[in-house]
Amino acid sequence: MTPPSRGVLDGYRVVDCSIAMAGPFAAQRLGDLGADVIKVEPTAGEWQRFTAAGGAAGNEINVSFLSLNRNKRSLAADLKSDGGRKVVRELIAGSDVFLQNYRPGVAKRLGLDYESVREINPSIVYVSISGYGEDGPYVNRPGQDMLLQAMTGSMLSGGRDGEPPRAAGLFLADAITASTAFEAVLAALLHRERTGEGQLVTVNMLDALTTLQMQELSVYTVGGVPQKRGSEPNAHVYIRAPYGVFGTSDGYLALAFADLDTLGRIFDEPRLRGLDPEVAGWTHRDELFRLVSEHLATQTTEHWLDTLLAAGVWVGPVYGYEELVKDPQVIHNGTFVEYDHPTEGRITTPGFPYRFHATPARIDRGAPLVGEHTSEILAELGVSPEAIGRLLADGAVAENHA
Repeated sequence: MTPPSRGVLDGYRVVDCSIAMAGPFAAQRLGDLGADVIKVEPTAGEWQRFTAAGGAAGNEINVSFLSLNRNKRSLAADLKSDGGRKVVRELIAGSDVFLQNYRPGVAKRLGLDYESVREINPSIVYVSISGYGEDGPYVNRPGQDMLLQAMTGSMLSGGRDGEPPRAAGLFLADAITASTAFEAVLAALLHRERTGEGQLVTVNMLDALTTLQMQELSVYTVGGVPQKRGSEPNAHVYIRAPYGVFGTSDGYLALAFADLDTLGRIFDEPRLRGLDPEVAGWTHRDELFRLVSEHLATQTTEHWLDTLLAAGVWVGPVYGYEELVKDPQVIHNGTFVEYDHPTEGRITTPGFPYRFHATPARIDRGAPLVGEHTSEILAELGVSPEAIGRLLADGAVAENHA
């Protein structure tokens, strides 16, 4: 009987020299699909191990690192030492993908820029992730998530005119950049399968988040429609009212693209009856938002969900995380997965955004300890036990076990 495949990327090796979120998240996605992802980190560990988002410190691995580094092995190497660099060069020689998001100039100083890596392995897919691009006037600016959200205009597509713009309630720029890098790796590997040719792939947060707004920005650049917020918090400047989150008598609900005549009938509101939503929804956007808000505030969320859904209105609940994890569709989908980690115990975490029926994604290991697999990886590279012992003694590499 043929054993089940590890995943659609089984047999590919990824050298992950990235830090923070975008790079590690992209590499994790590759690991979820079966790639052998080796995280190369300093002998003391990547800084994300010591910076806990939300204060979730964990036991030995904080939740930030845990959530972005499953399905990876850890090689702890000092890239400032000759021994550490030699180990990583040997690793690169037999790998398929190299991924880094070093600050400008760091990769070259370490001998890990594209030209240097290509000399070691001409067929490698080399992915460089940056905040604003590989060069240009902003190359040295910090590529931080909220700063990119602010710069790319997305904050001014919702909310009220005159009020401060509001950032998304997730690390949007990092997540989109990670997904962009992930799909770029897959495309570059497909190209290599067809031609045998490796290549340099560059991804930056500025372009990733800007191009995500393909429709909105085209409405502005092609259609000439200004990005203008109103006096009411319609959720998007380029979508007609009523559109957004509305208060009920006991909470909130989200309402989108509602037919005004239907709402007028349900609310027994003559001011809504007979209106063309594609006309009035734009010309009276603020007034409609206020009018709908007044009616929705009179009944409970459950009442309006039942009533409006039955009438074919697009409406849904506004969840917090507590409600999300209990939702029956989320449970049905298996959106969250559980696994055991040697130091952090039973882990419940978001699973996979894709379904491969022949080669499904799965979790084979949780986030590694610093250098947990150093000796294992060196042995695979043909390094003798004696040589491994010397590298450990010199501090060129490090290892740690649960």
